[in-house]
Amino acid sequence: MILKPLAPRPGDRVGVIAPAGPVKPEELDAGLDRLASFGLTPVPGAHLYDALAYTAGPDAARLEDLHDMFARPEIRAVFCARGGYGCLRLLSLIDFHLIESNPKLIMGFSDITSLLWGLQARTGLVSVHGPVVKTLTRDGGRAVELLFDWAREPGRPPEIDLSSDGRVLRPGRASGTVFGGNLSLVVHLMGTGFLPDLSGALLFLEETREPVYRIDRMLTHLAMNGVFDRIAGLLVGDFDGIGDVTASVPDLFMEKVGSAGIPVVAGLPVGHGERNLPLPIGLKATLDTERMRLTYRESCFSG
Repeated sequence: MILKPLAPRPGDRVGVIAPAGPVKPEELDAGLDRLASFGLTPVPGAHLYDALAYTAGPDAARLEDLHDMFARPEIRAVFCARGGYGCLRLLSLIDFHLIESNPKLIMGFSDITSLLWGLQARTGLVSVHGPVVKTLTRDGGRAVELLFDWAREPGRPPEIDLSSDGRVLRPGRASGTVFGGNLSLVVHLMGTGFLPDLSGALLFLEETREPVYRIDRMLTHLAMNGVFDRIAGLLVGDFDGIGDVTASVPDLFMEKVGSAGIPVVAGLPVGHGERNLPLPIGLKATLDTERMRLTYRESCFSG
C-alpha cells in the first residue's frame, strides 16, 4: 500500500517535533526561519525542548508530540528537529491507525530513519529522507528548496541529478521502490517487524563518525541477511568523519554486493555532510547510470 501526504503550501501550519535527541531553541532558530521563508508557520510541539539524558524527554512525551501533530487537522506537515537517538524506542508505541487516518509529510534523517521506515512498513506512508530543522540552512539552505519545488508542482515526479557528485561503481539501469537512510539504524531494524520489504528495492545508505571496521561489520550483517541479494540497485551516500580511509568505503560496498549484477553509484549527496538532498522513500523510481539520474515514477504528494 502507498499512502501519500498532501504537499505543504504557503500559509500552512507545520509541526516541529523532537522524537529523538534533545535540542536547544538557539539550535533551531535558523531552521525555523528557513521554514517561514517558504510561507509556512512552524508550530512547536509541546515537548520540543524537553530533555532527558540523551533523548528529548521521556518516551511518552515524545510520542505525545508525534501523535498530536498527526491528529491536528490544521497541521499540514511534520518536520523533525534533529537526530541523535530515541526513535527506535517509540516504534512499538505508535498508534499506526492514527497515522494511517491522517497521512502527512514527515521529514528527517539520521536517527529519524527508524521512524520513517517504521511508518512506511506499518502504514505505507511515503516520507522524505532529508534535512532536520537543525540542519536546514546547511549548503545555504538550497537542499530543502528541492522539496518545496516538488510541493509547488505536486503532480510532478521528482528527479535527482547524480551527475555532479555521483560516481558509477557498476553500470546499469534498474527500477524499484526507494528506501534508505542511516546504515546503523537500518541494521538495528532487522528482525523487529518494522523493516519494509526490501525485495527489488533501490537502497541508499549513509553513515557518520564510524570507524571503517564498524561499517564493514554492519555491511557484513546486511549481506548475511541477504539484503544485497534482494535489492535491485544501490546508492552510496555520504560517509563522513571516518578518517583518511574514506576511499575504502565504496570498495567495501562492492565487496558485499559481490557478483550481484545490480547498478551501484557512489557519491550520492545524502547524509551528515554539507549537502543532504531530500529523497522520497516508499515510492518506485528508476536508477540509470548512463543518464546519471534517479527518476521517480510518480509524485510524492497526493495533491
